[in-house]
Amino acid sequence: MIAIIDYNMGNLASVINAFDKIAVKAEVVSEPSKLRDYDKIILPGVGAFADAMQHLNSNGMKEAILEFAKSGKYMLGICLGMQLLFEKSQEFGHTQGLCLIEGEVDYFRTSLKVPHMGWNKMFTKTNPLFEGLKDPYLYFVHSLHAVCDDQYVIGYTHYDYQFVSAVNKDNIFGFQPHPEKSHDSGLQILSNFVRL
Repeated sequence: MIAIIDYNMGNLASVINAFDKIAVKAEVVSEPSKLRDYDKIILPGVGAFADAMQHLNSNGMKEAILEFAKSGKYMLGICLGMQLLFEKSQEFGHTQGLCLIEGEVDYFRTSLKVPHMGWNKMFTKTNPLFEGLKDPYLYFVHSLHAVCDDQYVIGYTHYDYQFVSAVNKDNIFGFQPHPEKSHDSGLQILSNFVRL
């Protein structure tokens, strides 16, 4: 069973629809105490980092996520959900994240249009989530990106310069693009996550 965390920071419908397409049962969960009943969790998210952390802190969801992560069961953060995995974000000042992966989130330093929006290639390293894929094109919408040690990086993308677009530390995974909006390649990533 897969839990999709609802903390009022994202369009859950597209994530639910993606799991429907791969015939996998996923449930939206907003009650922190219920997370421990699931095998895997998805942390989606669209919006501001500070607002997201405020929502997670307000009802005990942050503690429930950290407890789940310590259990060794698999977790996937998507877009803002990936950014929340890190120690802090520079968005509108400094905000502490979930501190599950060492590193921070910072703005694009480019003269190109921000947010970075649309389809772009992810240059992948060997990882179970990329089984059956090689450097897929995925759908992005974001103004900030992760900065972390290469040991956690499983995917890079170029937008004026190379930035981190997918990470993995032990049982924790994060994707900056939206697999649920990335057609067949995205569905393959979600299917691979389910099979972990």
